Formats: sequence, C-alpha cells, structure tokens
Amino acid sequence: MQRAEETAHLVGLEPVPDERLMEWNYGEYEGRTTADIQRERPGWDLWTDGCPGGEQAGDVARRLEPLLEELSAAGERRVVLFGHAHCFRVLAGSWLELGAMAGRALTLGTASLSVMATEHGRPVIAHWNAVPLERAPTPATTVDATRHR
Repeated sequence: MQRAEETAHLVGLEPVPDERLMEWNYGEYEGRTTADIQRERPGWDLWTDGCPGGEQAGDVARRLEPLLEELSAAGERRVVLFGHAHCFRVLAGSWLELGAMAGRALTLGTASLSVMATEHGRPVIAHWNAVPLERAPTPATTVDATRHR
C-alpha cells in the first residue's frame, strides 16, 4: 500500500488507508510470475484457481462488498481510491454486478485512471485504464482509480 499512498500524496491528496483495498493475497505464489507457476502447474489461472494459502477471486470480492456498499451510499460525492490492479479489477466486476470473475477481462496499467459511475441509477464504467499519452499501457499491480457516482 506504500506505493498507493505515495501516489495519493503526489496528486495532493491525504490518503486514508483501507485494508479492504489491499493487494490480492497471493499466498504461496507471492513474488512468483505466472509463467513460473505454470511450469509447476500447467494451465494455472489466478482468476479460476486462486492461490494456495492466499485468496480466490470470491474472497477478494467478499472483502470488497462492504466497501462497495459504502461507496454506493456516497451518492453524488466523488470518492478517490488508490490501490492495486487485481483488487480494482474485482471491484469493477462487482460494481457492474457481473461478479468478481468479470475482472479478468479488465486489464489495468500502472498509474492509470478509471472511473466507475452510475447512469440512470445503474452502475457503469465511465472510463477504464486511461493512461497519459506519453507512455504505453503495461500490466502492473498499482493503479490510481477514481470512482464517482
């Protein structure tokens, strides 16, 4: 969460840490690449298989449910969140009422900006994985995400 807090400071905000936005718990796979894991476990997929000693997609979604309720109750007030890509991908899938697994189709790059909103009272994605024009999008684990209703 240090990188997320540093990013909040860089844009002039004072972050309030929230453990619900912690990175996906990779358990025994912490620090390992997908390719490395798949050499031992062919076909392994974070989204369908989760991590031994860590979290499954549904675990992350359950961790985020109370936060989604709070954000929904915020009404028209904007809420800015800083955190990790996999967590935000699960959050977005849940926001859209498609479930945690929908997050596998929503890639996020470092320092990207995403906006979850509502339209006619229904959850929508207004912007996703927006990045500055001077850099190409790359997969990463830390993102900036703004959410408003």
